[in-house]
Amino acid sequence: MNQLEQLKKLTTLVADTGDIEAIQQYSPQDATTNPSLLLKACSLPHYQPLLEQSRQYAHSAGGDSTTKIENAGDKLAVMIGTELLKIVPGRVSTEVDANISFDKKASIARAHKLVELYDKAGIDRSRILIKLASTWEGIQAAAELEKEGIKCNLTLLFSFAQAQACADAGVFLISPFVGRIFDWYKKFDGVDSYAPADDPGVISVQRIYNYYKTHSFDTIVMGASFRNVDQIRQLAGCDRLTISPGLLEELSQTENTIEQKLYASNTVSDDSRITLNENSFRWGHNEDAMATEKLAEGIRSFAADQVKLETLLKV
Repeated sequence: MNQLEQLKKLTTLVADTGDIEAIQQYSPQDATTNPSLLLKACSLPHYQPLLEQSRQYAHSAGGDSTTKIENAGDKLAVMIGTELLKIVPGRVSTEVDANISFDKKASIARAHKLVELYDKAGIDRSRILIKLASTWEGIQAAAELEKEGIKCNLTLLFSFAQAQACADAGVFLISPFVGRIFDWYKKFDGVDSYAPADDPGVISVQRIYNYYKTHSFDTIVMGASFRNVDQIRQLAGCDRLTISPGLLEELSQTENTIEQKLYASNTVSDDSRITLNENSFRWGHNEDAMATEKLAEGIRSFAADQVKLETLLKV
């Protein structure tokens, strides 16, 4: 078996793309989207009709120009998610606007709106994940949504404090960003790369995984944002991994044996279980320079791509 086939036996694979052809080729369980991926997807011929349908929906729904743009963006995200769900057997993650990452009430309202749009499209909520940034407000919004039966994917996760708070909130799934952690430390340390086992992004996910399993949290750990296949191989056995088409292709072309690195059983964490309140969360996250910088940068980047997407959707 090639390494992609081997990895599927150890870990649930998720496509980190909106490219229909790539998803059909690699047959992942789930798919994830975000504003950057939606913007890229809009350049694909398959999705061109959806742009116009989104504009028509926003026009018929009415409201001022801001409301129309918001409605068009949400409709497009749901229509692309619906297309992906025709291919993947599991779930698709649809992201709440990054501009409301620090507004719990607005995040909950937007999540309800996305779920309603999926419902009108005939998609049960059991097949979707609402994607929220791992800010304190986003995590608390997810805690309330989970109680309503709306499962959440907490993204832009870089610090151990974020992971602790997500577990405390009982969120369905987290997406720690391996590659972006790697990027920051590579620049900070002034190096070109790391030995695979010493990769800071890999070590971060391993620590979170061990903490969750040792203390019996149900939250799924899904490594994300990979820069190379070595990072993926070092996390073989993780609950889920969301991988771009280019790296999926590289794995499919490699025949060497993959060794399982993470195990749910017999896992021991060096971290005691601690429940964080808002103050301890903010302090713990603030103490991690990498995490504070990358979270802020990630929110700004997704917000910028959301603006570009909305420019395409002007009604």
